[in-house]
Amino acid sequence: MNREVIVAKSAGFCFGVKRAVGIAEDFAEKGIPAVTLGEIIHNPTVVESLKSKGVYPIEDISECPKGATLILRSHGVPLSVIEELEQKCIPYADATCPFVARIHKIVAEHSAAGETVIITGNPDHAEVRGIVGHAKGDVRVVRNLEELEELVKSEGNLCANCHTIVSQTTFLRTEWEKCEKFAKKVYTNLFIFDTICNDACTKQSEADSLSRRCDAMVVVGGRKSSNTARLWETCAANCPTVLIEYPSELKPNDWKNCEVIGVTAGASTPYGIIKEVIQTMSENKEFSFEEMLEQSFRDEESKYVRNGEKVQATVMVVKDTEIVVSVGSKHTGFVSSEELSEDPSVKPADIVKVGDEITLKVLHVNDADGTMTLSKKKVDAEKNFQVVEAAAGTDEILEGTVVEVVKGGVIVVTDGVRVFIPASQATASRNEALEGLLKQNVKFRVLEVNAQRKRAIGSIKSVLSEERKAKQAAFWESIEAGQVFEGKVKSLTSYGAFVDLGGVDGMVHVSELSWLRIAKPADVVKVGDTLEVFVKDVDKENKKISLGYKKEEDNPWEILKRDYPVGTAAKAKIVSMTAFGAFANLIPGIDGLIHISQISYDRVAKPEDVLSVGQEVDVKVTDIDFEKRRVSFSMKALLDPPVKEEAEEAPVEE
Repeated sequence: MNREVIVAKSAGFCFGVKRAVGIAEDFAEKGIPAVTLGEIIHNPTVVESLKSKGVYPIEDISECPKGATLILRSHGVPLSVIEELEQKCIPYADATCPFVARIHKIVAEHSAAGETVIITGNPDHAEVRGIVGHAKGDVRVVRNLEELEELVKSEGNLCANCHTIVSQTTFLRTEWEKCEKFAKKVYTNLFIFDTICNDACTKQSEADSLSRRCDAMVVVGGRKSSNTARLWETCAANCPTVLIEYPSELKPNDWKNCEVIGVTAGASTPYGIIKEVIQTMSENKEFSFEEMLEQSFRDEESKYVRNGEKVQATVMVVKDTEIVVSVGSKHTGFVSSEELSEDPSVKPADIVKVGDEITLKVLHVNDADGTMTLSKKKVDAEKNFQVVEAAAGTDEILEGTVVEVVKGGVIVVTDGVRVFIPASQATASRNEALEGLLKQNVKFRVLEVNAQRKRAIGSIKSVLSEERKAKQAAFWESIEAGQVFEGKVKSLTSYGAFVDLGGVDGMVHVSELSWLRIAKPADVVKVGDTLEVFVKDVDKENKKISLGYKKEEDNPWEILKRDYPVGTAAKAKIVSMTAFGAFANLIPGIDGLIHISQISYDRVAKPEDVLSVGQEVDVKVTDIDFEKRRVSFSMKALLDPPVKEEAEEAPVEE
């Protein structure tokens, strides 16, 4: 019978186990006396191998030989153990899995804050005992949903306070999801930390998938290993499954009449054991596993990634500020919300969901912590760079946001791609400040691209110029005398002001700026002022527009006609003197003559004998010649005429 054997890609050491064994072996290779507090991992083969190299387990600190270093196992230990080691000055090396150490920190901080901590896991497991040992307050351990429900039922209000829930790193994912869902319903103030190891989750997921399409499964690992036990439970639910610690435990009858057999191994199982198992199976002539074995190790090599590489990842957890992914390596991948999208307002849940397959770029691999940081937006940017590259040298217009003003220009981001816009190409004119573009959405063309250095240079000006021409063409089609515009003063000359009407300039002659007599346009307006102007005349052939600014209702002669008819008495200010009289200003733009004969009833030889410049006097409007623009005033008309004295009669003689 031709049988197919499939080896799970995730089978074997997880990062934490590999790290712990590496620490112990390093002591052995250097000849430094060392012991482990309990079995460093739950695998008898590894434990025996370390014994042969001089690193053996002890059960209590008191058993530590003098001068030897005590290695803390990957499952971690209670805080009291570390405190005792430091108190007794016993040197130790901490081989606790970084993911377990993270749980220690969470439990310590939240329990110290008065929160009740709930741990989902096996209370008899070394890892869980270590986690409990870091709690500084109320802590509960539940094995499954049923125990969590019983806890709520039995303790009632005791569990009504603020809560924190974590899990053993090897806890079954499906059971965790049930507990999490239930806890959200009963606890109003709940902090949830999904602390299931990504490697364990991957192993469980792959074991479930593999066992569903196999006739039988072989699970290799220590019987004390929680991770291995979970794998067996997962596989056994789908097909006949055997659990072995040593290759010698294999029995051909276990796969009799099976066409497809799956092999997986716990996180504490070294590759050497997996290899021996497959070699033992291959001694049965019905099987040929050597090619499959080599492939499995090639697959294992492919799991190690480097900074800058692109990897395919599966989304495992989606949080508010980051997502957790599996990339098939011995590391847990994290993608922050800042590396998911260029838009910081978009939440991770709006971009991906659990189970999505996405391409990411490796930013940093931390072998010490077993983590890696990755980026989606950099992959997107590289992909979108091809769009930018294709647009180079064409008339295609792209859109983006100005994110930075730099020396010599601005940076525009379009779909994650940074494009440099030189200052000479950033604005319609060279005099405009670049700071005004910051955070603005702009349109631009790509001028050139350096594909090797992933750099692009663009031009906003070319698009603005084209838009300006289009607006100008439409403007000249519709412009007519009498139209009113609101425009900005663009520049000043000695003879007038040029006003931007929206891509086209018109001129307001100095005589049209004010009804008053002014020396220069700057006496009335300045560059940047917004004016309401009207079209006086249009020369479409020569592209010239004459504008008016002063309004008829502001004409001082109209104001004079309306408010100061002949006979009106008013106050006026003396502004100048002549031999024949004095000129007085009635309102801005209207000066009238007070003839010397109209100053007083008394004889006046010279006006300055009676009046002075700047003096305010009462006058009467006696005459207005609108055609010749002349006004006559009289001060005398407002005065009482002098009384003539009658001659005294001579007495009549009798």
